[in-house]
Amino acid sequence: MGIADQFKDKAQDLADQAKQKAGQGKDEAQQRGSKGRDRNRDQEHGSDASTGLRDRAQDAKDQARERFDR
Repeated sequence: MGIADQFKDKAQDLADQAKQKAGQGKDEAQQRGSKGRDRNRDQEHGSDASTGLRDRAQDAKDQARERFDR
């Protein structure tokens, strides 16, 4: 194997590594993006839950006032 072949092999190895790294970076970016969407969905559901709790607290407060006023 000549020196030129060694350089060609090394260049091909580096090109393959670069492609793999680029693919991994793209996969990681997609995963981060999907985690962000999941987090947004969880926050939306969380606000729904807190609204429900707030409504129940308000109902309990109103019922207590009604009992007291009687």
